Amino acid sequence: MSRGRGPGPWIVLVLATLVPAAALWGTHRFADARVGDGESAPVIDASVAVPPPTDVLNTSVLTLRRAPTLVAREQSLDDFSAEMASFTSALNERSCTAVSVDGIAVADHNASVPVIPASNQKIMVAAVALERLGPDFRYTTEVRAAQGPTGGVVEGDLYLVGGGDPLLSSDWYPTSNLERYPVTSPTSLDTLADAVVAAGVQTVTGNVIGDGSRYDDEFFAPGWGVGDAGLEGGPYDALLANDSRVLGEELRANDPNAGAAREFARLLAERGVEIAGAAASGTAPEASTLLAEVSSAPLSDVVGEMLANSDNNTAELLVKEIGLDAAGMAPGTRQAGLDAMTQQLESWDIDPAGVVLADGSGLSLDNRLTCTALLQVLQRFDPGSPLGAGLPVAGESGTLADVFVDHPLAGTLRGKTGSLNNAPFNEDPPAVKALAGYVPVDGGGAVEYVLILNGPTISDQSEYRPVWEGFADALATYPSGPTPAELGPR
Repeated sequence: MSRGRGPGPWIVLVLATLVPAAALWGTHRFADARVGDGESAPVIDASVAVPPPTDVLNTSVLTLRRAPTLVAREQSLDDFSAEMASFTSALNERSCTAVSVDGIAVADHNASVPVIPASNQKIMVAAVALERLGPDFRYTTEVRAAQGPTGGVVEGDLYLVGGGDPLLSSDWYPTSNLERYPVTSPTSLDTLADAVVAAGVQTVTGNVIGDGSRYDDEFFAPGWGVGDAGLEGGPYDALLANDSRVLGEELRANDPNAGAAREFARLLAERGVEIAGAAASGTAPEASTLLAEVSSAPLSDVVGEMLANSDNNTAELLVKEIGLDAAGMAPGTRQAGLDAMTQQLESWDIDPAGVVLADGSGLSLDNRLTCTALLQVLQRFDPGSPLGAGLPVAGESGTLADVFVDHPLAGTLRGKTGSLNNAPFNEDPPAVKALAGYVPVDGGGAVEYVLILNGPTISDQSEYRPVWEGFADALATYPSGPTPAELGPR
C-alpha cells in the first residue's frame, strides 16, 4: 500500500472541522455570558465556597494534538502495512486474513475466500444478538403451577419453565471442574428454589415437570464432527441447568428438560419440600399461576461468557433466541435464528456471498465465513463494546489465558479463538485454527484483525503457534510512531 508523506486528507479534514467549531464555540460562550436587557447582574453568594482551580490544558484548540488518533494513524499506516504484507505472503491458499485500523484497510490475503471458521462463528452470533436483543436483555426462568399453594400444598404438578437461559446453574456447578472453563455470571437455580419455599410451598402432590417449549426440541445441531455431540456441545433446550448435568449422575441427561427437573426436585427436597411424584419433561398449562422466577445477568454478560469460554451451548441457545425474536412467537428454532443473522448482515451492507451459517457454536463442518465479512462485523463494534469487552485477553483470561503470555501484546490483545481437528488429517474438511478481535491502541483507536487458518494439520500447536506468533509480532508494530496517548492534549 503506497501512501503520501504530506499532511494527508485526514489532517486537512480535521483542520477544516476544528476552525469553524472553534468559532461557534466562542460565539456560544459570548452569548451565554451576556446579561439580557433589563436584567441586573447576578449576585454572587459569598457563602458558597469557590472550588479550587483545576489544571488547564495548555494545548490550543487549533492544533493537531486535538486529533491524536488521526495523527498517529497517519504516521504509522505505511510501516504497519509493510509489516502485515510480509506476514500475509507466507500464508497458504486455504487460509485468510484481513486487518484494518479504525476501519481503514491495511492488509488482506484471500479475504473473500470462504473458509471454515470454527468458533469464530460465535463473533457473528454475539454481534447479531447484541443488535437484535440488546445488551440489557435478560432471560427469565419461572416456576408455575395450576394453582398457588393452599396450606403449603401445591395440588398437582410443579412446572419449571425454561426461558432459554444458557447459564442456569446450581451453586455447586461453577466450581465443579466438570468443564474446562467455569461458568461466569451464572443464574442461581438455588435462588429459584429458595423463592419457591418463600412462596409457601411445602408439598407437591404431583411431579416436577421441566418445560423447554420456548424452543424446539433439536438438542444438537446437524453437521457436527464425530464425537462432538454430547461432549463439546448439547444436549440443550430452552430449559438447561448445569449444561444438562444433575448432581450425583455420572453422565449428562439425555433430555435437558427432564435433567433440569430432577436437579430442581433435588434442590427443593434439600429445603424440606415433599414431592410425591417424579421428575419429567412436559409443558405447563396456559392458565397457570406464577410462583417464583429468577432472571439472568444482562445479555452483555452472557455474550461475554460465550466469547471468553467459547461456550458452545450458549451460542446455540442464543441463535434460537434470535430466531424466536425474529418470528415473534415460540418455538425459537436454529434455522429461524440463522436466517435472521443473514438478514442482519445484509442490513449492515455486509456481502453474504460465500457465507454459510449452519450453527451458532462453529462446530458444524458446513459453516463458511470470509475474513472480509468477519472483519466488517468487528468494525461495527470496538474494544470497549460488550462484544469487544467480552473477548478473552492475551495471557490473562478465557481461551487466551495461556497464549502470548510473554509477548508485548500480553494484557492488550483481545481475541476469539477457534479450533477444529477434523481427523483424519489426510482428508477434507481441513483442520482449523482461528483468531479474530482487536488490539486497542493506547490513547484511542484499535487494530481490527481476522486470521483463519485452514489446513490438514493446522490445529497442531507446532504448526499454528509459529503462525500466531508471527501475526502477533506484526500486530504489535502498530503504531510505529507516537501513540495517540503521547500525541494527545497537554
